[in-house]
Amino acid sequence: MGSGSRVLPCRASSLAFLVPSFTSSTRLSFKSFLTRTSLSPSASTLHPMASSSSSSVTNGNNINPPAPSSSSDRAPAAAAAAAATPSSASSAIDFLTLCHRLKTTKRAGWVRRDVQNPESIADHMYRMGLMALIASDISGIDRDKCVKMAIVHDIAEAIVGDITPADGISKAEKSQREREAMDHMCKLLGGGSRAKEIEELWMEYEENSSSEAKIVKDFDKVEMILQALEYENEQGVDLDEFFQSTAGKFQTDVGKAWASEIASRRKQQ
Repeated sequence: MGSGSRVLPCRASSLAFLVPSFTSSTRLSFKSFLTRTSLSPSASTLHPMASSSSSSVTNGNNINPPAPSSSSDRAPAAAAAAAATPSSASSAIDFLTLCHRLKTTKRAGWVRRDVQNPESIADHMYRMGLMALIASDISGIDRDKCVKMAIVHDIAEAIVGDITPADGISKAEKSQREREAMDHMCKLLGGGSRAKEIEELWMEYEENSSSEAKIVKDFDKVEMILQALEYENEQGVDLDEFFQSTAGKFQTDVGKAWASEIASRRKQQ
């Protein structure tokens, strides 16, 4: 997508991050966000949920309470409860609050082309998730993994913004900024299994290192050209550059078939 973000000199490491523009009343620097969302051990303390006790029933009327459990019996249950809570409530809400930017940051390519009321980053990822959900079964492809990958593939843009070729930032620099952002977001979530899963899904997509990543990469392009067609029909704008930029770049049969259908509908109008 095109330019719609600006660079603010806020540093979480040696890099200045590209963050979405905000009004004066809502501007939030990356540095101030780090200050507010301290990653101290106390902020990520886990609180196991209490498990309900079972009772034995005799003759339909009398309920006999279970025998008191020993400390050795309680230990595995406590460990299981802790494992079921990968992040504290505080860390989860901090993470989700940061992800709010995905809902409010407009896709830069549409902004650059003066599209009215353009979609947000979250809008784009949501429909990609639906694409993964409704696509026909493909042998050897993990559908659930595709859905998850679709909803996290642009998550670093909550911090760095929607960086596009028009911004004049190299692919290496873009990748480094996004990796730094992902590292921060996973720490903000409190680490653990969920953060690790998000980071691994994001990295797999970035490196195009699996069959699922290739499909989701295609869905990324398919969603963009479908949105372009919708804006052309609704607003009478010419967005041919988005179709040209994706031509011949689809890697999978499903991506090629869906892109062909969209191109066919565009020709008929």
